[in-house]
Amino acid sequence: MSHTLGIRQVQKLKTRQALMDAALGLLEEQSLSSLGLREVTRAVGVAPTAFYRHFRSTADLGVALVEAALGSLHPVLGDLMSAVGDSDELVERAVDLIARHVDAYPAHVRFIARERHGGVQPVRAAIQGQLARFAEEVRAELAKRPETAGWTDDDRLMLAGLYVDQMLMTASLFLEALDEPEEERARAMRLASRRMRLISIGCRHWLD
Repeated sequence: MSHTLGIRQVQKLKTRQALMDAALGLLEEQSLSSLGLREVTRAVGVAPTAFYRHFRSTADLGVALVEAALGSLHPVLGDLMSAVGDSDELVERAVDLIARHVDAYPAHVRFIARERHGGVQPVRAAIQGQLARFAEEVRAELAKRPETAGWTDDDRLMLAGLYVDQMLMTASLFLEALDEPEEERARAMRLASRRMRLISIGCRHWLD
């Protein structure tokens, strides 16, 4: 009996993932607010009623996509921020990390970029919640670095928010250059690094 339940659970998880993958593919060309659950179930080859065994609504599906797109990045960002090195080295690592993530998961990045200010409130709230968590994690790491010695926690959080916002802008920049010639991608990398360094330079002189 337990073996049968195990097989059913695996199949349920596979169907849930298939629904998420299908939705992500459909969202390459449209926003979540215009996505119908019948489109998603048709793409997977299951009955529309099967959708509700996994998600309460398309908004609920969107929240799950947010978790899939951003949730796994928290330990990666933590490793980046806690790495030893000066600010310029961290900038280069951050830009390289973002570029590799966009190359590997362009559909996730496109979904977040579109839905961050989209028309589905629970999804907007889920994205903002993830970004706030990123900012708080960066703030905690900044508190350990000599560059922010003497800063208030509010100022560290403000700086963390600038870094997180710039990372999102950098991801969008790389997304636009994804299919461009190599020189255009290199230009995007240089611009992203310069923008990050500008924030870093301002950080060093904040208390002047």
